Amino acid sequence: MPQDADPAESLPAKSALPDILPRRSQESSSRWLTTPQPIKRIFDTFPLVTYAANELPQRFASSSSKHSLYVFTTAEGAKKKTPSFNPGCLKWQAYLQFQGVDFITIPSSNHASPIGALPFLLPAASTSSNRAPVPTTRLERWVGEAVANPSKGARKKSEKVTGKGSGGVESSEGDRNPRVENDADRRYDVYMSLLEHRIRNAYLYELYLCPRNFASVVRPFYIDTCTSNPLVRLVLSRQLRNAAESELLKQSATINQDALHRECHKAFGALSDLLGGDEYFFGHEEPGLFDAHVFAYTNTLLNEGLPWQDRKLQEDLRTRKNLVAHREKILGRYFPGR
Repeated sequence: MPQDADPAESLPAKSALPDILPRRSQESSSRWLTTPQPIKRIFDTFPLVTYAANELPQRFASSSSKHSLYVFTTAEGAKKKTPSFNPGCLKWQAYLQFQGVDFITIPSSNHASPIGALPFLLPAASTSSNRAPVPTTRLERWVGEAVANPSKGARKKSEKVTGKGSGGVESSEGDRNPRVENDADRRYDVYMSLLEHRIRNAYLYELYLCPRNFASVVRPFYIDTCTSNPLVRLVLSRQLRNAAESELLKQSATINQDALHRECHKAFGALSDLLGGDEYFFGHEEPGLFDAHVFAYTNTLLNEGLPWQDRKLQEDLRTRKNLVAHREKILGRYFPGR
């Protein structure tokens, strides 16, 4: 970016924030952007025209023999196929690996994404005439179709891809037990909530609201790579901290670091008990989406390449030997080039 560029123009959009922080709802902003009635009446006299979606930029539309997963990573990390340093991206990067999808990772950011968020997958040119980006809301279904049809770029697998990201009970169509499956689904939802709330909340605090970690991890990996303008970096830093704080205040009137750590400690313990002596969660012989979700946090926290300064969560996690072994097994099997 030119040093004399206008900071207002060079400031990344709100969607440029790491995807671990949800974008604010449009509802709150609409209250401040109400159209004056005289102008509204003028526009009401014209018919509404909805234009077709923009095509992908040329650099995305270029031919590729492999599926491309756009994630937060470095150029060197993409080359070596190392895990993303962002849990939201790593979850899907690992899941694609588990399911035998042949893909490459591409360094990107939410601001550069055609769908406004990471990760997203661009199917290989040889497997689809419609190369529209696949967002995370459709990735699990896309993977299921790719596994069922190896011509789409997935190695053939003997196990099935089931609902709940392989968190439910795997059985043949004629041998289903609805009661057992419902019980398994309820267990899956309960344990998933531990990841999406207790562990995620503690992670948000440690990453964005702990000054030492913010300086050592967030600035070099999320901010400095986005812009070289000091003023824009300052604004981005404030946006990230405010977004994390706002997200945590949705669930509590105050932000209490000790309380967040206690809840995360309990969540680690519950996940450790759930895994027990098994290699993968829910007694599966192969890892599924739940394993990918757990790995996304355990690897990000224990990643030796991330210079964490305040290591309370890491120290707690390392006491759960089976969770550490789960992470190491996935690393060794699916990310040998780390």
